[in-house]
Amino acid sequence: MEHPEFIDLTADELRQFMAGHHEKTYLLVDVRQPREYAGGHIAGAMLLPLSELPARIAELPPDRDIVFY
Repeated sequence: MEHPEFIDLTADELRQFMAGHHEKTYLLVDVRQPREYAGGHIAGAMLLPLSELPARIAELPPDRDIVFY
């Protein structure tokens, strides 16, 4: 079984990644709480609070890069 690759990115590296990839090839996942998300988030990001991740992992697409923040 293959293991997914995890890479830590700085904010600048994420901006470069987003600029160099079509938005349909990756998914941004905001793992904060709804109130924090409502206060501001990266455009196009999906809200998925970290505490809900285990129960909702199937919602994540297997064919796209996923960026958690």
